[in-house]
Amino acid sequence: MVFTSHMKIAQRIPQLLLGLALAFAGIGHLTTSRTEFQAQVPTILKSWADFVVLASGVVEIVLGLSLIFLWRYRVVVGWVVAAFFVAIFPGNISQYLNHIDAFGLDSDRERFIRLFFQPLLVIWALWATGAWKERKARRAVAKGDDLDQDTIYG
Repeated sequence: MVFTSHMKIAQRIPQLLLGLALAFAGIGHLTTSRTEFQAQVPTILKSWADFVVLASGVVEIVLGLSLIFLWRYRVVVGWVVAAFFVAIFPGNISQYLNHIDAFGLDSDRERFIRLFFQPLLVIWALWATGAWKERKARRAVAKGDDLDQDTIYG
């Protein structure tokens, strides 16, 4: 029984770490890193840059806290966090295309490499919350591929 509870905690560590990272980044949007985050706002939204940074900071804090405290809704939160990471990806592309230095990314090479980390964040959100696994399980049941039904015990 103790082993099982330790395993549950170990499985939730990636979700907690992502929640803490999001909350920390969100606080940075509202405080010390506000100007840096404005550099990532796509040029089409430059006149709204401060609002976009503040709003996305609030969203990041809410999502981070949701990952930490809303365990019952972890799958839904995982999909929302993944969608958020997709939604902010144009900012990273804009930073690369417009050669904007921010967060120590002061070369096109570094900004280009940064682009490959955004999909990893999407994968992390879906994996850590069990969202990916839940979707696969639902698809298997919908197709009739539920292995529990096909065993001698089902």
